Amino acid sequence: MRDIPFYQVDAFTDRPFRGNPAAVCVLPAFPDDSLMQQIAAENNLAETAFIVRRDGAEARYDLRWFTPTVEVEICGHATLASAHIVFTHLEPEAPQVTFETRSGTMPVTRRAGGKLCLNFPNFEPAPLPCPAGLGRAMGREPQAVLKSEKGDRDLLLVYQSAADVAALRPDLHALTDFAPFGFIATAPGEGETDFVSRCFFPNHGIPEDPVTGSAHCVSAPYWARVLGKPNLRARQVSQRGGDLWLEVTEDRVLIAGYAIEVISGTMRLPG
Repeated sequence: MRDIPFYQVDAFTDRPFRGNPAAVCVLPAFPDDSLMQQIAAENNLAETAFIVRRDGAEARYDLRWFTPTVEVEICGHATLASAHIVFTHLEPEAPQVTFETRSGTMPVTRRAGGKLCLNFPNFEPAPLPCPAGLGRAMGREPQAVLKSEKGDRDLLLVYQSAADVAALRPDLHALTDFAPFGFIATAPGEGETDFVSRCFFPNHGIPEDPVTGSAHCVSAPYWARVLGKPNLRARQVSQRGGDLWLEVTEDRVLIAGYAIEVISGTMRLPG
């Protein structure tokens, strides 16, 4: 058996047991995909991140993400969690960490007040006819359905109010008929919150994701256009809840939030 450093971080929150928990495994090299998938299934969190430091490169890591059932192309909260571990334990003097991923190069920078800022792609969505039966599966018909043409896997479902989104009780089994899509339900926010969302990914082994950074690559460009401003504050209104500060540019979305470590230790692997 061999031991690897293991952490669990609550992302997009500054309080433990809120936001979205992600596991972070620090490795000398990536093992077989099957082992990483088994580790993610064992953790049974929305995502487990695996990071490997690049030789000779300061604060530069290869990063991969796994749900309990599949490897994914992009993940915000587990990237934020990974950056928190790098800044806290591995390279505490670094002002920025750069992750090389299947979705390209993703830098994460420190911000004043303790926030960390992800630099993610802009997946601005375009209108799409609502697939037959989707509103029934969601439990409420959306006002509009949109999808990015840049390869993103999720549908953006726009509702009238934050109360509508909070009240959704989707039929998760019925949503699997719309594979491979995930579903971002969104609506205007209230007070200082520009918009709210909830995210459902039953096709990826995640019934409801507590806070989904990558979903804001789709939702933030939409609301920036609708509201006529590039800087936005968002809240994901899941049971755990979480907050995000967003800046939309022509081709990127900057996604800032807090993170807090709740577990640290070692994981014992075979071999």
